[in-house]
Amino acid sequence: MTTQDPWSNLKRFTDARIGLGRSGAAMPTREVLDFALAHAMARDAVTTPLDWGAIEASASSLGLQTKRVASAAGDRSEYLRRPDLGRQLSADSRQVLAEHAGATPYLRPDLLIVIGDGLSSKAVAANFAPMLAALLPLLREKSWKLGSVLLANEARVALGDDAGELLAAKAVLMLIGERPGLSSPDSLGAYLTYKPRVGLKDADRNCVSNIRARGLSYGEAAFKLTWLLDQAFKRQMTGVALKDEADYGGYLAAQSAKQIT
Repeated sequence: MTTQDPWSNLKRFTDARIGLGRSGAAMPTREVLDFALAHAMARDAVTTPLDWGAIEASASSLGLQTKRVASAAGDRSEYLRRPDLGRQLSADSRQVLAEHAGATPYLRPDLLIVIGDGLSSKAVAANFAPMLAALLPLLREKSWKLGSVLLANEARVALGDDAGELLAAKAVLMLIGERPGLSSPDSLGAYLTYKPRVGLKDADRNCVSNIRARGLSYGEAAFKLTWLLDQAFKRQMTGVALKDEADYGGYLAAQSAKQIT
């Protein structure tokens, strides 16, 4: 008589490594191989270069203009060894943005969107386009002025503060590949900072994480970010002082109503 695995139902609801079983004192061969595969996928997510040409094409299809910038890290190896260099623009990129700001001072954006490769090129490639497709209509409803989207190579989160200060943006939104886990190598993070400037800490920004097909949905992430940005402008702050108090019950009810109609 075959007994059903009691963990099988729970496994349907999570990518976490649960109910692995055992073979004697060790894990089953299947689980050992799955772990090795997950580890390899995480390494690939960190080390595989992002195809910025494809990112530009996707952004253009959404009606967005883009501008490429880079961090002070010279290559991927230096980026991984020197996180501090990934948090600042290269000298060339600083000059390009300073010239752009000087030539078009009237274009100072309410929100500067920066797309950084971060620690997972796979996350950006898979999720940035549907994330922006969900977010842009909500931003446009608010009539917030958007500048060119910056595509930042070898970037860490704080690079957005450097760029935002140079362009005198009211707020910056960094969409970036998060450090991959062994069950989620494709998680996109969104970091929102009011009045960006060099020297801010992580406590000065709000984070919406695990944005991906099997994580936080694009629609819910867009709703969260729009609410946070609206409150950031009203209260003139982001970070630990700005709590997420959005009406998610109302949002879910509205989404259900749309599906029914």
